Amino acid sequence: MEEKGPWNMERGTGHLEHRDVVRACRDATRKAKVHVELKLASDVKDNKKSFFKYISSKWKTRDNVGLLLNKVGVLVMEDTEKAQLLNAFFASVFSAKAGPQASQALEVREEACRKDNILLVEEDGVKDDLSNLDTYKSMGPDRTHS
Repeated sequence: MEEKGPWNMERGTGHLEHRDVVRACRDATRKAKVHVELKLASDVKDNKKSFFKYISSKWKTRDNVGLLLNKVGVLVMEDTEKAQLLNAFFASVFSAKAGPQASQALEVREEACRKDNILLVEEDGVKDDLSNLDTYKSMGPDRTHS
């Protein structure tokens, strides 16, 4: 004996109607996606920002940070503690305060640059370069516009 389910042939053609609706919906979604992508591709010269925003929205990202060890060697599991630990680490890397080894290394680097006629990077030059970035250009691996 056959089971009497919602899509059973004895109850009518509901499953056929459902299948047709699903197919029509899937086709409409595909056509809309193709239309949006074609519009973005055709407008890329005039509006690069929207194109690259769409592309970057398709990237898969990881939202979580794994376990970290603090200075004592204890595993940090809470998100706030991880944020504080990472903040302290990056602040120490980019801070103007330098220990005796770092200041000595900086002096050695500056002397080597003077000998080799290599230009040193200055804050004003970096600010000028950052202010002249074209936001309509594609982003590089550092997620900044070139």
